[in-house]
Amino acid sequence: MNDLPFGFSSSNSDDDDKSKKDDQQPGGQGPAGANPFGFDTSMFGGGAFDPSNPGAGFDPSMIGQMFSQLGQMFSGMNTASGSGDPVNYDLATRLARQQIGDFTPMLDSEQKAVADAVRLAEVWLDDVTALPAAITSTEAWTPVDWLEKTLPTWKKLCDPLATQLNNTWQDSMPEEAKALAGPMAGMMSGLGGMMFGTQLGQGLGVLAKEVLTGTDIGLPLGPEGVGVLLPQAIAKFAEGLDLPGQEIVVFLAAREAAHQRLFAGVGWLRQRLLDTVEAYARGIRVDMSGITELGDGIDPQELLSDPGKLEEIMSSAASFEPQATPEQQAALTRLETLLALIEGWVEYTVTQALGDRIPSTAALTETMRRRRATGGPAEQTFATLIGLDLRPRKLREAADLWKALDTAAGATSGAVGAGSATRDGVWDHPDLLPDADDLDDPSAFIDRVIGGGTGAFDVDDPIAELVKEIAAEEAQRKADEARGASSDEPRDTDDE
Repeated sequence: MNDLPFGFSSSNSDDDDKSKKDDQQPGGQGPAGANPFGFDTSMFGGGAFDPSNPGAGFDPSMIGQMFSQLGQMFSGMNTASGSGDPVNYDLATRLARQQIGDFTPMLDSEQKAVADAVRLAEVWLDDVTALPAAITSTEAWTPVDWLEKTLPTWKKLCDPLATQLNNTWQDSMPEEAKALAGPMAGMMSGLGGMMFGTQLGQGLGVLAKEVLTGTDIGLPLGPEGVGVLLPQAIAKFAEGLDLPGQEIVVFLAAREAAHQRLFAGVGWLRQRLLDTVEAYARGIRVDMSGITELGDGIDPQELLSDPGKLEEIMSSAASFEPQATPEQQAALTRLETLLALIEGWVEYTVTQALGDRIPSTAALTETMRRRRATGGPAEQTFATLIGLDLRPRKLREAADLWKALDTAAGATSGAVGAGSATRDGVWDHPDLLPDADDLDDPSAFIDRVIGGGTGAFDVDDPIAELVKEIAAEEAQRKADEARGASSDEPRDTDDE
């Protein structure tokens, strides 16, 4: 019953067939983005290579294009090494755009659909959270819109990781190898940027066709204050659900609006996410023994007879797993916990707002949980490239914690809205948030909060709060001394 409302429409069968053709390279070589350097094999005539007839399918007139592409590849390497960017984002963008293929431009009806769904969701969210609405405008995006408008944030996330990997790679080389490398160091840096850009572009290209909202993977990727839905991906998502399309759209709009409220209302949150990724990057160490093993296994004759072997070697070089350090593990735990708290808060808040209004809320919530637990291409790209997993492993535990805190605070106070105010007040300062241990056993955390934990630290002026506490202790001390002095006075014996 996935009849999408508001002008959201699934692609027809002709478009699906065309998309499948666009995503398949000639000769059954797989998706267009599978080649890490964007090398176009269609110049060989579009047919698979036949060993019995080497000349079959080869178009001599296209040999110039082959050399042109090779020139562009090495030119891109030099550009990346001289641009100051540790990642070849031009290559990443080209590969992602190639992965996306054809797409349908957004219609006015779809733009209006997004605005209507977000407006309704905001009204319902007002009843369950103290954080104010943060969306100032709404947009319906195509996959290419998502790629272009989220790339600046991806750069902030990737730059520290790629820079540290590149520096670690060079610092870990023996001094003799550094001396021999000489002028090749710049080319190696460019090669590293290409390899990182290759994997990033492939991940973003697939992700651009799958994300449903602007904050779908839990990170504030798009412009601040802009509520975003992606109708093309939502239509595909709805095809696998036997649920009313209108409820699906409003549910996703509510998740987008809740994310935006949290990121806008909690001023430190956006930067804290980026800082945690950077802290993880600073601890990256690369085991150089893998490079020696890789070199020992290269057979020059095999490279000549099997060009695909070079691609395999380059992919292996790009995915050496870094050595884990205690600092890295601590940063990773903080990041996973923070992502889980964000997703858990959004899930519980949306369930509160929509649970009594949309019958399919529970089913959609469980669907989103499974979807996040599986991990999309972006998470897989980070996990493969540098071991950073963006999946919130304890999403269910975080949602249960927020629910328990809300219930306990409301029952203790008895005032209307006291539970949500206490729950949202925990976001006032990062030191007030629960940690990974609290997710496993939330009872102690809830006791601290209800017992005044959130009021013990004034985030606006902690020094003034400390002065108040000292003054209060001094007043209590004087009062105790006064009571002690009065108790030491001689009693009137006439009263005995």
